[in-house]
Amino acid sequence: MNLDSLNLKYILGITYLVIISTGLYFLFSVIDIKDLTSYEFIRQNKDVILKHKSENFLLLTTLFFVFSVVWVLLLGFAMPLLLLAGFIFGKWWGITIVLTSTTIGATLLYLFAGLFFREMIEEKLAPKFSKLRTFFSKNDIIYFTFFRFIGGGGTPYAIQNILPILFNMSVKNYIFATFLGSMPSMFVTVAFGSGIERVIDKNADPSILNIINSPEIYLPIIGFAIILIIAFFLKKVFF
Repeated sequence: MNLDSLNLKYILGITYLVIISTGLYFLFSVIDIKDLTSYEFIRQNKDVILKHKSENFLLLTTLFFVFSVVWVLLLGFAMPLLLLAGFIFGKWWGITIVLTSTTIGATLLYLFAGLFFREMIEEKLAPKFSKLRTFFSKNDIIYFTFFRFIGGGGTPYAIQNILPILFNMSVKNYIFATFLGSMPSMFVTVAFGSGIERVIDKNADPSILNIINSPEIYLPIIGFAIILIIAFFLKKVFF
């Protein structure tokens, strides 16, 4: 690699980090996290959000899709996107949008990080995930699918997205394993977000007990518990 290309990598890499820092600064300057977790705030703004969806469905879908791709590319966590997708679009259309967009965002992050931060990632992550090399060398697509299915065993979402850099996983296998492996847990979370929207419709000021007793809520929770149990045994067997 010549000096010019090396300098270009550093410039692009630093630019990427600056964009992340700036984006997070403005995001948390504009949005109060307390509001996002407040039932009263969500209830008061529900009608406004759903009105925009009914009047500008295609535009809102496009904006949410693009935002999700960029959010994942900028190392954002998946949970807020999943809940919001279910709340706004419902579980079926919501999972379609968010699963596709996060897969694209994760793939772009994988490619970008592999091109500009491979050495740093290998230095920081290789010692912690050295045991996975044996598994991934056997069949990376199967093991990464399981790895996604069990939520990375508690590994942060952004780290999951760049981890296969250590194993030189092909882009095709990465996309397939990410899409398929992420689907079950993402669907349950999106369904939970959709359930919140329905609970708000039925209860002006519901208690925690009323929320949990609603089938729109407890069914996704049961589904998530089943996934956790299956993931526990898969982790024991395969990892």
